[in-house]
Amino acid sequence: MSDTRQLPVPDGLDGMRVDAGLSRLLGLSRTVVAALTEDGRVAVDGRAAGKSDRLTAGSWLEVQLPDPEPATPITGPEEVVAGLTVLHADDEIIVVDKPVGVAAHPSPGWTGPTVLGGLAALGYRVSTSGAAERQGIVHRLDVGTTGVMVVAAAEHAYTLLKRAFKERTVDKRYHAVAQGHPDPSSGTIDAPIDRHPRHDYKFAVVAGGKPSVTHYDTIEAFRAASLLDVRLETGRTHQIRVHLAALRHPCVGDLTYGADPVLAKRLGLQRQWLHARSLGFEHPGDGRWVEFASPYPADLEKALDLLRD
Repeated sequence: MSDTRQLPVPDGLDGMRVDAGLSRLLGLSRTVVAALTEDGRVAVDGRAAGKSDRLTAGSWLEVQLPDPEPATPITGPEEVVAGLTVLHADDEIIVVDKPVGVAAHPSPGWTGPTVLGGLAALGYRVSTSGAAERQGIVHRLDVGTTGVMVVAAAEHAYTLLKRAFKERTVDKRYHAVAQGHPDPSSGTIDAPIDRHPRHDYKFAVVAGGKPSVTHYDTIEAFRAASLLDVRLETGRTHQIRVHLAALRHPCVGDLTYGADPVLAKRLGLQRQWLHARSLGFEHPGDGRWVEFASPYPADLEKALDLLRD
């Protein structure tokens, strides 16, 4: 149903043409206003107005605004995604091992493969809860981050998993290789994150940003880097990458956040060394605690071997 605006003609529009005046008043193009007058959707003092009629200050204006265009859902291709492995599936959840170069769901500007498209191609049905382009998605991994991810298959599972992530009862473990040696070797990074003030494709530690907490422990130290076990309390976009960069120990290979390109090239990395190693949560079907793990993919394993040499 269209929206109708009723208001007096402001003094500043006195004497202006209807199309020019309404364009300024309502933020519509003159072409749109002209079409409204042709359809009889503009009236001044109860009489239909033409686009070239003149407005008089104080006259009563009625405009039936254009009908809103229906939202076009963002969809992606349903195609088998190379390397996408289903670790577990039942009536409630689908747990996958996401490969590099795959987005969690379709989004504007992304034309590559997605987890949802890959699951659909394999015949899996997911929850219809959530926005059309990300139905069933309760958390996401970056395109360049690999590892364990859970998708809701049932509606109540979606609700329970979303709540679990929001209430931080999910155990999310990542492994990351950071440049250098963080000091202390184990610690907590508690720093708010928001959009980067100058580069909208990046995020940064920003005063007044969203609360963000990352815990880390050093598993193994190399000459040039450290393998870290990372546990997230919050789930901000790029959180681990941003927090490690703020410590001046960015993920190896993460050129977006200041990693050394020479080291990345030596290790054969074309993305950040970051992997969602394990995921634990209460199963939405019966409440039992379940955990799923993912081995390192070949490119990350190779980089570790080179660091150990």
